[in-house]
Amino acid sequence: MAKKLNVKITTAMLTDKEDALFWGIREAIEDCHGAAVRAGWYKDLKTGRKKVLNFGERIALCHSELSETLEAHRKSKKDDHLPHLDGVAVELADLLIRVFDLAGAENIDLAKAYIQKRRFNEMRADHKPENRAKTGGKKY
Repeated sequence: MAKKLNVKITTAMLTDKEDALFWGIREAIEDCHGAAVRAGWYKDLKTGRKKVLNFGERIALCHSELSETLEAHRKSKKDDHLPHLDGVAVELADLLIRVFDLAGAENIDLAKAYIQKRRFNEMRADHKPENRAKTGGKKY
C-alpha cells in the first residue's frame, strides 16, 4: 500500500514543471469561470439576480461531455461546430471547460490537488508496470 502524502505543498516546493502546471491550471480555471460569468451562466436572465448553480447538475454536465466524447470516438465523428477538429478532442475540451468553471465557482484548489495527486500516484505500487503485469494487477 502506498504511503499517504500528508505534506502541505507550497509553490516554493514545486519543480519547474509542476510550477508551470500549477499556474497553468490556475489560469485555466480563471479563464473558464470568468467566461461563464461573463456569458451570464451565474445570473438569472429574467431578474438579473445572482444564481447559485446546483453542484450535482454541473457534475452531470461534466458526465455528459464524457458521454459525448465516447460517442464521437465510437462513430469517428468530427465536431459539428468545429468540423476541422476531431470530435473527441473538442468534447474533451468541453469537459475541461466545465471542470475548470466548476472549480472556479466552488473555489476548489484544483491546481494544488492535481500536483499532490500526481505525486501520490507516482509512489503507488499498483501504478508500477511490474505490479500491473502481475496476476490481479490493474489492466487499465
